Amino acid sequence: MSGKAPLLVVGDALLDRDLTGHADRLAPDAPVPVVDDYGEATRPGGAALTAYLAARDGREVTLVAGAGDDPASRELKRLLAPWVTLIPLPLSGPLPEKTRVLAADRPVARLDRGDGRAREATEEAREAVLAAPHVLVSDYGRGTADRLRDVLAARPPLVWDPHPRGGPPVPGTRLVTPAEKEAHAVVSADGIPRRDLAAVALADGAPRGDFAAVAPSDGIPRRDSAAVTSADGAPRRDLAAVTRSAATLVRQWRAGAVAVTLGARGALLSYGEHPLLVPAASVHHNDSCGAGDRFAATAAGLLADGALVGEAVEGAVAAATGFVAAGGAGAVPRPDTPPPRPADGDDPFALADRVRSAHGTVVAAGGCFDLLHAGHVGLLQAARELGDCLVVCVNSDASVRRRKGAGRPVNPLTDRVRVLRALACVDAVAVFDEDTPERLLSGLRPDVWVKGGDYAATDLPEAPLLEEWGGQAVLLPYLNGRSSTGLLTRAAEAPR
Repeated sequence: MSGKAPLLVVGDALLDRDLTGHADRLAPDAPVPVVDDYGEATRPGGAALTAYLAARDGREVTLVAGAGDDPASRELKRLLAPWVTLIPLPLSGPLPEKTRVLAADRPVARLDRGDGRAREATEEAREAVLAAPHVLVSDYGRGTADRLRDVLAARPPLVWDPHPRGGPPVPGTRLVTPAEKEAHAVVSADGIPRRDLAAVALADGAPRGDFAAVAPSDGIPRRDSAAVTSADGAPRRDLAAVTRSAATLVRQWRAGAVAVTLGARGALLSYGEHPLLVPAASVHHNDSCGAGDRFAATAAGLLADGALVGEAVEGAVAAATGFVAAGGAGAVPRPDTPPPRPADGDDPFALADRVRSAHGTVVAAGGCFDLLHAGHVGLLQAARELGDCLVVCVNSDASVRRRKGAGRPVNPLTDRVRVLRALACVDAVAVFDEDTPERLLSGLRPDVWVKGGDYAATDLPEAPLLEEWGGQAVLLPYLNGRSSTGLLTRAAEAPR
């Protein structure tokens, strides 16, 4: 894998099927289009699509979802097998299937079948949830999240992606990602909670009502809430209403944050007050099916890798926008399609190969970079001037601890990598777990290896290795008096 954090997805899997052709005429017996020469394609749907997209990002993914031995379940397992580890829950019926009929890439009809719901939790699934470092819930209201609600409450997920028939997220979830209509349906226009979604669950486990079925005091469900539509029936686009809904949901759901997805307008992120509007960089009118799954998978992955919530939402908006631009769910790569090669900025080895193929000079520099200071920055800027790219080789947390002792590093690896990548002089970052980076350097094969000037030539065990491929180890001076250890000492001695 790529070094990205693993992810456990809990939710309801579907099998999606597209019948795509062209329509040039209407049927003689009814005013409906005739779709000719259609082809058929299947793909993972629901929580399975979320898991599949996360896996294609280069992440180790496990999916806990209902799956049986019916034809749709067998097809879904086949699609997921090369990419996702499936922990199945027993189903009460066949796996739900969603079939779209499209003409010129535009849906003209949808056919649903299969009413299977997760019947019970297994011990394997419960243990997987409790042991997982990072969890994403994609609740399509077919029982999986309900069956595992107690263990999910014991270790709240990074992201909970709610859907119309699902229940509320467990308290403590770091980020909840309702769509605009879903958020408005739970909260009235004046910001008053309409109901606790958990109260909608029936005792026999039957499906909940739709998010939009809002029961007022007279007990009669209404589906045309003013919070969702304006007086003329058009979708409401009042950001003040979205802001109130998001803030109320943060409190009602006891979530760390709520990001209301706004389709082509991006997303609004709220921690309870002072919301952040994250606009989409561009607007596309392609198939938007699956964009919410793309948003949730990206947000959860970025949070798992150490990003802040705001950064995760920004990345998720960009990913969902690109997903729609590429054609949406209909353009999801087939399971036998290899993942795209990482961009050079993400893959230091690809970057080094590209620079070498252009007869350029590859420079690498190494260190712990626990507290990045002016000495580090000066060293890296000078190193970058020696060649055509700079790859920084940074010690893992375990490697730093062995070298520096207990209490180090002060900043975890994800934070140190993030800060280094933010420097304009750094082109890529590579991580090594050993005490010294010889194994990493053997794969990277830089032309120049740079260390700070507080080393002596005899302290560079990498120097003989560099000579094997004609590389050179060099020392560059630090700014006098700058060191992470010195900064920590001065901080500890400062009056409080």
